[in-house]
Amino acid sequence: MAYISFEKQQLVNLEFTMNKEILRSNRSGAFYNTTIIGCNTRKYHGLLVAPQPQLDNNNHVLLSSIDETIIANKEEFHLSVHEYKDGTVAPRGHKYLREFTAEPIPKLKYRVGSSILTKEYIFEEKEPRILIRYTLLEAAQPITLRLMPFLAFRNVHMLTRENYDANRKYVPLKNGAAWKMYENYDTLCFQTSKANEYTHCPLWYKDVFYIREFERGYDAVEDLYVPGFFEVAMKPGDCVVVSVGLEEKNPASFKKQFENQIEHRIPRDSFEHCLQNSAQQFVIHGEDGTRMYAGFPWFGSCSRDTFLSLPGICLANGDEKTFREMLQYFIERMHGAFFPHRYYQKNLYYTAVDSPLWFFMDLQKYESMLGKERKAIWHDYGGVITKILDSFIEGTDFDVKAQDNGLLYAGNKTLALTWMNVFCDGKPWTPRTGYAIEVNALWYNALRYGVELLKAASARNRHLKLWQEYADKVEQSFLPTFYNAEKNMFYDYVNESEKNEMVRPNMLLAGSLRYSPLTDELKKRILDITRSELLTIRGLRSLSPRDSAYKGITLGNHREREQAYHNGTVFPWLIMPYTDLCVRIYGRTALPYLEDLYNGFEDAIYENGIGSISEIYDGNPPHEARGCISQSTSVAALLYLNHVINYLKNDDPLYAIHHVFGDNNPKNKQL
Repeated sequence: MAYISFEKQQLVNLEFTMNKEILRSNRSGAFYNTTIIGCNTRKYHGLLVAPQPQLDNNNHVLLSSIDETIIANKEEFHLSVHEYKDGTVAPRGHKYLREFTAEPIPKLKYRVGSSILTKEYIFEEKEPRILIRYTLLEAAQPITLRLMPFLAFRNVHMLTRENYDANRKYVPLKNGAAWKMYENYDTLCFQTSKANEYTHCPLWYKDVFYIREFERGYDAVEDLYVPGFFEVAMKPGDCVVVSVGLEEKNPASFKKQFENQIEHRIPRDSFEHCLQNSAQQFVIHGEDGTRMYAGFPWFGSCSRDTFLSLPGICLANGDEKTFREMLQYFIERMHGAFFPHRYYQKNLYYTAVDSPLWFFMDLQKYESMLGKERKAIWHDYGGVITKILDSFIEGTDFDVKAQDNGLLYAGNKTLALTWMNVFCDGKPWTPRTGYAIEVNALWYNALRYGVELLKAASARNRHLKLWQEYADKVEQSFLPTFYNAEKNMFYDYVNESEKNEMVRPNMLLAGSLRYSPLTDELKKRILDITRSELLTIRGLRSLSPRDSAYKGITLGNHREREQAYHNGTVFPWLIMPYTDLCVRIYGRTALPYLEDLYNGFEDAIYENGIGSISEIYDGNPPHEARGCISQSTSVAALLYLNHVINYLKNDDPLYAIHHVFGDNNPKNKQL
């Protein structure tokens, strides 16, 4: 039995299968995403979703799906599944399914009478191209396989309707045809490895329904264009490979190409291999540099998510080259001290005060996990470090400025600059204006690390005294500002009119960093609060359930989900700072608890995005998966956790701690 597999009893149950999705991407930024039975339930679903930089630099669904029909004894058996606006599910091809496996690539097995047909998907590693292999394992007689492509040619965030602008013409190809529905789009080329007969009969399938969009409060109905169909004769033992991409290829190469692609894949035969495989899918090598998708199927590149992901996705497996390329990608796109936080169409947005400070954490992990010397780090990144620290001291965009007390003030009531940045009703739902606890902990960590790098590389640098002075100021101001001694608790943020007492994981971030203004006693207090109120089997809640604003389920329309997003929703990425703080406080004795947390996540790869980890989970048990089905920060946090676990098992625990943190901290008394 394959590591990830589902059997007939599960596959014929639409309630079960419509919540199980498969995703594969490649280094070009293209991907395919659908449910395990091939029924699209999101507007983001499609068999070929590819960037169209000539249009808007967003991903576009070109090929939505392919309907397969087996024709035997003049009878037609339809293998596909669609849901329509009126609730109709047709065809109901899932009734023929017998097995789904994900190793080494997704594979479906159908049984129609005496005929057994398998369908396997693989995505080209470098170019936007999906390969689908159909194999007729058994049949009483030859069959005809009919293939009918459903085309969308639209932005992933939008839907389409029947229109007169669509180009209904086609261009014949060897063993195939090509279509270009609208100007400025790439051409979609559909070919088969075996000769086929193409019948051009354009029509629109109307009112295709996407249940996940409906649940999320969005438009959920569209029309899809079917230009015609292909028919291929098959006899028992035959296989046919369908190749769909943006360029015409030689059909004679398809079968070999399919096999060659399989050889390069990490098998999904264990939890760790699933995480490694999933991690690779976020990395994009484009003409403009190497970057990372934050999450599939709708997030693009984001500096904050990239910086949080790099330790787990790159450094944990020693991939220094990709790590440096991704840093360089964002350095080249800096605006003053800020890295681009969000891409929309061809515009960059920089509203993330913490992204420049997470950059320092990445450099620290680079030093400790790969043994990079501080002098070399300063040589490569000293200019960026100086730009960030000096800009924040002098004052820069978005009302970001270090105050006389050394603390970093950021934002106003119209901005959401921290990671809790959702907007609702035209305003930030959790603005956290002023002094945010994790931002100032990151600021302190950045100043101290800047000082240490200068001491190692350029001790006479004029910035040394200035950064040292501000670090000392922050250390003196931090506890009086953020610690409520009377309640033995922490303020989440402080401004002129408020000292916010909400129990959030931001205090955890303050205690997890290499340089922290907190004592060991207060770090332990933070860990105790985290365990009792925030920790779940899927990560940390964004707000304590004891708070009246707590939302335990992240469901509903856009407004309802945004209100819940940072008010109880569980975020797996917070496992990384949680891991660091556990090890800092308890050393090797934290190992059993960290192992339980890691192993408990194994069930999650069967729950939503098959073989990956979702963006968020409900705060309430059973902690249902929500949001993106595959999130870079979530996958990275577990890879980082596993990496730390493996080092803690090392015979020399001091070496393990040094590897994780880059310092033999004498405060780790348990060691």
